[in-house]
Order: sequence, then C-alpha cells, then structure tokens
Amino acid sequence: MTLPTVVLLPIMGAALAGWISRDHRMASAWVAGIVTALSLVALIPAAGATFRGETVLQQWSWLPEAGLGLAFRLDGLGLLFALMILGIGLLVILYARYYLSERDSLGRFYAYLLLFMGSMLGIVLSENLILLLIFWEMTSLSSFLLISYWGEPHDARRGARMALTITGLGGLALLGGFLLLGEIAGSYDLSVILASGGQIRAHPLYTPMLVLILLGAFTKSAQFPFHFWLPHAMAAPTPVSAYLHSATLVKAGIFLLARLFPVLSGTAEWHWLVIGAGVSTLLVGAWFALFKHDLKGLLAYSTISHLGLITLLFGLGTPLAAVAGVFHVINHATFKASLFMAAGIIDHECGTRDMRRINGLWRYMPYTGTLAMVAAASMAGVPLFNGFLSKEMFFAEAASFFEEHPWGWLLPGIVVAAGAMAVAYSLRFIHDVFFNGDPVDLPRTPHEPPFWMRVPVEVLVALCLLVGVLPAFSVAPLLDVAVPAVLQGPAPSYSLAIWHGVNAPFLMSVAALIGGVLVYSGRRPLFALAARLEGRLDAKAVYDWTLGQVLSFAGSLTDRLDTGSLQRMVLLLVVSTLVLGGAGFIAGGTPLTGSVAPSPLDGVSLVVAVALIAVSVATVLLHRNRLIALIVMGGVGLLVALIFVKFSAPDLALTQLSVEVVTIVLLLLALYFLPQSSPVESSRARRLRDLGVATLTGGGAAALAWAILSRPFESISGYFLANSVPGGGGANVVNVILVDFRGSDTLGEISVLALAGLGIYAMLKDLSLPGPAGDVAGRPWNWDAHPAIMAALTRLLLPLALLVSVFIFLRGHNQPGGGFIAGLVTAVALILQYLTNGVEWTQSRLSSNMHPVIGAGLLIGTLTGLASLAFGYPFLTSAFTHLHWPIVGDFELASAMAFDLGVYLVVVGATLLILIHLGRMHRVSHPARDR
Repeated sequence: MTLPTVVLLPIMGAALAGWISRDHRMASAWVAGIVTALSLVALIPAAGATFRGETVLQQWSWLPEAGLGLAFRLDGLGLLFALMILGIGLLVILYARYYLSERDSLGRFYAYLLLFMGSMLGIVLSENLILLLIFWEMTSLSSFLLISYWGEPHDARRGARMALTITGLGGLALLGGFLLLGEIAGSYDLSVILASGGQIRAHPLYTPMLVLILLGAFTKSAQFPFHFWLPHAMAAPTPVSAYLHSATLVKAGIFLLARLFPVLSGTAEWHWLVIGAGVSTLLVGAWFALFKHDLKGLLAYSTISHLGLITLLFGLGTPLAAVAGVFHVINHATFKASLFMAAGIIDHECGTRDMRRINGLWRYMPYTGTLAMVAAASMAGVPLFNGFLSKEMFFAEAASFFEEHPWGWLLPGIVVAAGAMAVAYSLRFIHDVFFNGDPVDLPRTPHEPPFWMRVPVEVLVALCLLVGVLPAFSVAPLLDVAVPAVLQGPAPSYSLAIWHGVNAPFLMSVAALIGGVLVYSGRRPLFALAARLEGRLDAKAVYDWTLGQVLSFAGSLTDRLDTGSLQRMVLLLVVSTLVLGGAGFIAGGTPLTGSVAPSPLDGVSLVVAVALIAVSVATVLLHRNRLIALIVMGGVGLLVALIFVKFSAPDLALTQLSVEVVTIVLLLLALYFLPQSSPVESSRARRLRDLGVATLTGGGAAALAWAILSRPFESISGYFLANSVPGGGGANVVNVILVDFRGSDTLGEISVLALAGLGIYAMLKDLSLPGPAGDVAGRPWNWDAHPAIMAALTRLLLPLALLVSVFIFLRGHNQPGGGFIAGLVTAVALILQYLTNGVEWTQSRLSSNMHPVIGAGLLIGTLTGLASLAFGYPFLTSAFTHLHWPIVGDFELASAMAFDLGVYLVVVGATLLILIHLGRMHRVSHPARDR
C-alpha cells in the first residue's frame, strides 16, 4: 500500500486542511506541511528499491476484462517527478504561509493545493493509462481552482477558464490516443506498453494515435500554438505560479513525453512533430519574455521557452538528448521555482510587479537580490550554475544534429539565438529590477521579507549552486535511475564534468552569452519593434475569436431548437426516436416476430394490463385538473407494483411502492404553489398532431418490445442465481447484485442522489414563493394545518414505521428488503411528522440538517470498498460469515451490510433534505401555520 498512500495522503489531507481552518487559520498550513512530509516519508521505502534498479509495481484488479485496475508504478522517472512534486510542494506550502494576506482563506488555498499535489502524484505514479488519465483530468480541475483562487479580479476567472478549456480539450484528445494505444498494445498497463514499442510503431493506427497523445501533452505543457494560456494563468497567487511552472502542471506533458519516449519515438512522425513544436515554442517564448514588463509575465514566457527546449530534446530522439531533457527538467524546476518566489517577494514588499517601476531594489533588498540573481544566472546558463550543464548538453545534441542531417545547420543557429535571448531576458530581470535607477511611485516602501519566507528561495538557490558545482555528488544518483527508466534500457555514457574543453558546445555557450549581452545592450530598437507588432502576434486573439464563433454558432443553434417550449423539445425528442427506430426496422429487413412462441394469456394479466391502460389514458384526459391527475397517476404506480408481484419481483414491488409514496408527497408539496388547473394552450390541430405522434411512438415501442421478446436470448440471470449465495452470501439476488456484484454502480448512484439532493437544497434554501390564499373557487384554506387527531396518530405510528424500516433493512440480504427500501420507509415516516405536526414542532425534536447524514452514508459506502482493497481484494468485494448467537441462533454477518447502511443513510438524507425544504416554503407562504 506504499504508493497508493503517497497519492491518497494529499487528496484526503485536502479535506482536512479545508475543515480545520474554520477553528484556526494557520492550522491548515501545518496540516498541509505535515501531510506532504508524511507522503514524502511514505515514498522512501519504495524509493530504496528504485535506487537498487528495481521497478516497484503495486496493483489491485478492478475490471480485468476491460484492462482497468488500481495500479501504481515507481521507477526512476516516477521517483524523480514525485520528489520534485513533494519537495517543491513542501517549500511552496511554507512560502504561501507568509505570502497570503489575512484576507485570504488559507484553508481553501491549501485544500486546493493538496488536491492538485495528489493529482500530480497520481499522474507520475500510475501504471495504468486510464488511471493516469483520471489523474490528468483532476490536475486540470484542481489547477482551475488554484488559478481562480482570487476570484474577484476578472483576469483570474478568465485565465482559469482559458487554462481549463485548452487543457480540457487536450485531455479529450489524450483519451482518444490512450484508447488507441491500449488497443494496439493489447493492454493499458505501462509494463506491457513499454515492452511493445516495435509493435506499436509498426501499427497502421500509430500516426493518429501519436497525434492525439501529442495534442494532450502539448496543450498541458503550453507548447506552440497552445502556449498562450500559461501567461494568463499568472493571475493566480505567486505560490501557485511557482508550483505550476516548476514541478507540476506544465511538467505533466513533459512527463508524458518522457514516459512514452521508448514507445513512440524513433519515427519520422515523432521526429518532426515534436521537434517542430519544441523549436517554435523555444523561440516564441524567448521572444515574448524579453519584452514583458510584468515580472511574472517575463518568467511565464521564459517557462514556455524552456519547456520548448525540453520538448525539442525529446524530439531529437537520441539517448543523450533524453539525458539532457531529464537533466534540464530538474534544473528548470529549481531555478524557476526560486525565481517565481523571488518575484512574489518583490510584489509582496513593493506592491507591484511592473519592471518600469521596481528599479534599484538592490539598495532595499540586497539579500533577496543576491538570491534572485543567482537563480537568473542559472536560467541564463552561466557557468558554475546548474542551468549551464544541461544547456551544454542541449548545445551538444544540436551540434550532433547538424552533423547527421542535411538541413541540420539550422538547428545550432536557432538554439544559439534562443540561448542569447535567454541571457537577454535574464539580464533584464537582474538589471531592471535591482539596478537601473530608483524606484518609481511604489505603493509600498520595499524591504527584506520575513526570514521563513526567504527560506524556500534559499534552499532552491543552494541546489542551483550545488548541482552546478558538484553535479556528480548531487544530481548524478537521480539521473542514474531516471534515465534508464526513460530509455527502458541502459543509459548511454555521458559526463557531468563542469569543463569539457574548448569544443562546439562550449563555443555555442560563449556565443549565446555574448549574444545575450549584445541583445540586451541594443534592446531599445527591439522594444520599438515589439511595440509595433503588439496585437498582431497574439494567439489569445485567435483563441478569443474561435471561442466567440463557437459560442455564437451554439447560441444560434440553441435559439432555433429551443424556443422555450417544453412541448416542442419533447416533440423533437420523440419524433427523432420514432424516425431512428423506424429506420432501423425498415433497414433491418427482418420479420417483426421471432421464433419464440408467446406465453399464454391469463385473466389476471389481462385485467391488470387493461386497468393500466385505462388509468394511463385517464391521467392524460384529466391532466388539466392537477390534483385529480396526480391521484390517478398514483394508480399507475400501484398497478406497476402489482405487475412486479405477478412476475415474482417483490423487491421491485416494495421499491416501486416506496418511491410512489415519496413522489406523491413531493408533487403535492410542489403543486401547492401552482394553479389547481391548467388552461387550454394548444389548438385542436396541434392536439391531433400530438395524438398521432404519441400513437405511432407507443406503437413503435410496443413493436420493439414484441420483436425482442419473441426472439431467443441468453439471460445473465443464471450467473447471479448461481453465485448469489456462495459469492455474495445472500439469498436475495437483487440485493446482492446491488451491494456486491454491481456495488460500484450503486456507489455511483447514491453519489448522484446525494448531489441531486444538495443541488435542490441549494436552489430552495433562500427561495421565497407566495402561496395561494385559497382554492380556484376563491374559498380560503383551512388554517388548521395540523389536525390534532392526525398529529397524534402519526406520532404513534413513527416508532412502528421505524421498526418496520429496521426490519426491512436487516432482512434485505436474504429476503425482500434492503437499504434503499428501508431508507425510503424511514424518510416517509419522518416527513409525515413535518406534514402533520409542523416544521417547528418537528425541528425541535429532529434536526433538519441532513448534510452530515448524506456525508456519513457516502463515507461508509466508500470506506467499505476501500477496506477490501486493504486486504488485497478488488474494490467493494464483500466478505461474510455465520455466527451463532445464544437464543437468536445462526446469524449472518456480511460486510455488504455496512455498504447497505451507507445506501440507507444517503437515501434518508437526500429525500428528507428535498422534502423538508419544500415543506419550509409552505411555512414561508403561510407563516402563522405552526403557531
């Protein structure tokens, strides 16, 4: 359970961080730090095996036939990224504690951050592609919450929506790519996929699969032309920017390229697609970074450029290029996180990030300035800093490309130009901020930050120096395990020496350094050129135009289809179904009646069928009188329950009756606010048209049912009947299916029910509707809302109803009953107390806050499933045994009962939550009722 613990600790800790901040604001910071540290400690045992050259696999089967399971993998690559996510995450947690103001909700911030951290860990530690994709989408959602944390500024919401749109579309493409990859390899497990590279590259679907996966990676890692969302995500708090840009969100796409490198690389398609994206991103990011006046904007575009550099290295496809790519991932994480934190300190102490105003800060913040200059020098690739070493490797691979390809001379020139631009924007960061005159109209007088706010920057800058000066002792062990994991083979021979002599990479580095100084020295003409081009080279403008066109088309289509008429929408749905179903009948060319002879018709079935038709027709004819129509419609439910009894389905009959009672109460509460009768709104011609459509559709449904039932089919019921007792420990097959065989479906259904209840509660909470003073004839209502006899009777019946509910619950595993039916019986018994005794009387004895009940039900149901995982069984596997109790005799004890208890609590909580708040609206319309 080591690897799942590493992933789940931050996700579960997110809820604790959000909850505990209600009592003490700073407690959430401690929780976030402790949870992250515990996750890091939980990683250590598996990390030891990884350093010994092993790949740790921990998996639990879920749907093996579909290739789905809870499977985690830790190799060198996963370990590298997990250490960056947790290590830098811990520093960001400390930094954010001092960065965020008293007005900011620390609990909400750390909850979002931990949720995002757990999602990122899920990506880098997943063994199954589908599981990886789930965590991939979780990072998109949680990063949306982080970017929009400061929701008041419009830029924050717009940047978050843009990031979610671009990465979300990329996630859809990635889903398609993963499905194709899994089909090609015959498995969704990475162990199988990484061993099937030749088979995958030779498959006819390789190219579309590659394009889809690259779209997912490029959108996540802000590669051109999808790069524009990243600078607009700068509206997030600086701790978020530091985390997203250094070790997490944008590195997810890079991780995917590295993870699938041995499978997808080595083809012309990979070569040119990935190199093309990398080169374009490298240059575009470097160009825009130089001209940004916002300090975080400069760093954002520099991140884009460096992501392009890493992508380009993986696109080259050589083992040494992969080494350089992995090395630069580490180096970029350290210097970029420290630079963003330094930028946050400057913003925090000066009140602005505008580099035209924050000049000469060296005199006010010399210590912070020193740290920032070291990190910027590393970003520029200055010798003796970590960025220099990986950039030297990058230049060496570009030089090798020049020797091997006829047009290869272009690449060394491009990378030297990009390197010169990196030096130039790094120089601008140093010179404009810490020198270049005096500050201009700063909102605050700058000064050094608190000690603990500097500590994360100090740690990261120390790593930049340590790796730059002593790479063999600092970063080499990580590279030694990460590179073989990327290549899925032995690592090539490479050197981490600081000095390799005067060679092509060294000369390219010197040219980039000198070129960067010259570019910055002659920057004024370039700034003038950038000002003239501003607005013409704006990918965001293309995005806005495309989004506007899509929304305009969607709006026009909606206006044409949806005129606000429910009848029209139902007509379109029914006619479409009729046309498609009729086309299937006609095109099939098979006879309507199959080979199975119809069962003999008995008198009881005929009477019930005729009664059902009659009641249904009566509901339609009497629908204008809403109360009468509701009563008649209840007869439909009753007759359906009798049909279930006729076909030996008592569980379904009990459920139908319980649902019918709850539905009638719900509709009665809602109909109180509606007119008692509905006027004639349709013409005679329209009613005849609707009659014809309804008759044809009903006839089509009957024909479809006849065609299916008159043909032989193989039922799966035999499997459940045979395995209900030995496999699920219960003789009630329906209940065993719900809580065991299809327990995951039931867990999803009660989750939906809980969300529906909470959604209706949110809509009704502050809603005030005036109730009618009398009936349709003008007669006033009887203000004796709670007759004494009825109130006394329901109070006497409550214990009996609850006893029946408990009886139905306990017998449900072997006899008709179960948590769902028992929950409905309990809900009806309790809602009757509200209806007959009044809201105030009942609330004085029973809390109307059903949120804890719903939460407890979901928690119990989920924990029941997780408990089976703890014992090495698939999720929601049930266990049972038989105990002998004195007097009682043999008694079955099943874990499914705990899951059924969760179902019971959710049904009770959600049903009461809806009905209570509908009932409260009556008290709002007639406030004197409870007196």
